[in-house]
Amino acid sequence: MEKLRQDIRANQFERVYLLYGEERYLVQMYKNQLKKAIIGDDTMNLNQYTGKGLPVQEVENAVMTMPFFADRRLVLLEDTGLFKSSDEQWSNLVKTIPDSCHVLFVEQEVDKRSRMYKAVKECGYCAEMTHPSMQQRTQWILKGFGRYGLKITQSALDSFLEKTGDDMENIRNEMEKLASFCMGKEGITKEDVDFVCTEQIENRIFDMTQAVAEGKTQYALELYADLLALKEPGMRILFLIARQMNQLLCVKEMEVGRQNKDQIAAALKVRSFVVNKLLGQARQFTIDQLIRCVERCVELEEAVKRGNMNERIAVEMVLLSIANREYHA
Repeated sequence: MEKLRQDIRANQFERVYLLYGEERYLVQMYKNQLKKAIIGDDTMNLNQYTGKGLPVQEVENAVMTMPFFADRRLVLLEDTGLFKSSDEQWSNLVKTIPDSCHVLFVEQEVDKRSRMYKAVKECGYCAEMTHPSMQQRTQWILKGFGRYGLKITQSALDSFLEKTGDDMENIRNEMEKLASFCMGKEGITKEDVDFVCTEQIENRIFDMTQAVAEGKTQYALELYADLLALKEPGMRILFLIARQMNQLLCVKEMEVGRQNKDQIAAALKVRSFVVNKLLGQARQFTIDQLIRCVERCVELEEAVKRGNMNERIAVEMVLLSIANREYHA
């Protein structure tokens, strides 16, 4: 990302860019910044295309067209799916972009083995936007609240980080809500965070697996019903349960391997208070039981994909499997 910032500051740009990755907030931010830096508000020299099945000849004509009373033009292509194919026409087009034009691809996912990815990497710059580290998120949050003239206590910050997850768009939205609520106050407290901020599904999954681990199966099923009421897909819930159990397995193995909390936090890229919660939950299982829990999640996920089981039943079965004494310590 530093390369993008340098290009924008220097007002010198590659002929072609590819922005992609899991952190959509950063993808959109750099898309807008590049667009503004390259052509400003000049819509006469902007061509935009979205979706799959774009006509290569039409795009090529736009790329080869000279700028209209300007130094450069921009061709913006989003969600084309071209970086999962081996279309030679498109990769050849990337290699023939004139100096008067800049092409910006914005994609959800890419295959780094594809011709298009290799062509863009050779002729321009590929930028993958990943979720920032815990330290980066913390600095960003503190700076964000600072712009509102607000300070936040450590316990409030920990709670905010736990509730908002690692998606920067969600963090930004929750930050704005919390800042508006706390305007005029001396600072932000944990009580403010708990009252205002929406809890992420990952936290609800943790509560659900914690309830199961403690033998509160009925409460866990009630939490699951709440997630369904919020229109959360059953397969996503099943995936997150599997991820949670796998994370517990990793924590358990590292603890058995005599790694300390700081080492575990660094390996999992989470804060120490999260490690404390994971350790507390992991200690209610043996390694073999956690392995079996993960395997059971995979088995049920495959059953759903094959059409042999309903999503809702699969999640209920995995919760009951985790709660079963066969898997408990």
